[in-house]
This record gives sequence, C-alpha cells and structure tokens, in this order.
Amino acid sequence: MTDTPRGELMQIGTVAERTGLSLRTIRFYEETGLVIPTARSEGGFRLYSEDDVARLDVIKRMKPLGFTLEEMQELLVLLADLDSGTGDRAPLLDRLRMFHEAATARVTALKEQLAVAEGFAETLSGRLDASR
Repeated sequence: MTDTPRGELMQIGTVAERTGLSLRTIRFYEETGLVIPTARSEGGFRLYSEDDVARLDVIKRMKPLGFTLEEMQELLVLLADLDSGTGDRAPLLDRLRMFHEAATARVTALKEQLAVAEGFAETLSGRLDASR
C-alpha cells in the first residue's frame, strides 16, 4: 500500500491500491453517491482525499456483512454527524448502537455458516482419505 501525505489528493488508481477495491467498484460507489471525489483535476481526473479513502474503507467492511447501499449511506452520514460534534449526540449514538448490534449479529451468522462449510469440507476430506 502506498502512503500519501495528509491533505494530498490521490487519483483513483492510488485509491484502488490503498483500499483493495477495483476502479469499477469505486466508480460504482461514486455513481450511487456513497463516495464523491473531493475534487477533479484540470484534466477531469477524480481526486480523492484521506476522508474519501476512509469512507471507502467503511463501505468495504460493511459489504461482506450484507448491508444495503441505503444502510451504508445512513451509517456514513451518521459517522460524519458524530465527527462534526454538533447537535444532540444521544440519538446518533443510539443509532450507532443499532448498527453495532446488526453488525455483530451478522458476524455471528457468518461464523455459523463458516463452521458448517468447514464441517462439510472436513467430511469430504474424510471421504477422500477413506477412499485411498
């Protein structure tokens, strides 16, 4: 992963390297409004900030848990509101707790699915060993 000095804008290729996301995926997230490049170069190239990369990292971590694009957008707005430090934080923290509970439940479900899949692979391995 390439390091970029704080405040320096990056082109989409650098962002793709940093996040492990494809250019196509990053463009899709832009089209859906989840991440908007901070600026564009004179030549029209997308330019992303560290904050944009952080947003993409949140999205990347939510995706395997099955969160919808709308839920991703909601959480991104919620996190930005919390970071702004303005307004009543209590309802924001309540909503964040709900996201945490949903994420935890989805992680548990994935662990259960993984255990089933590992058991199946082990069964097949046993069958192969018995056939030798």
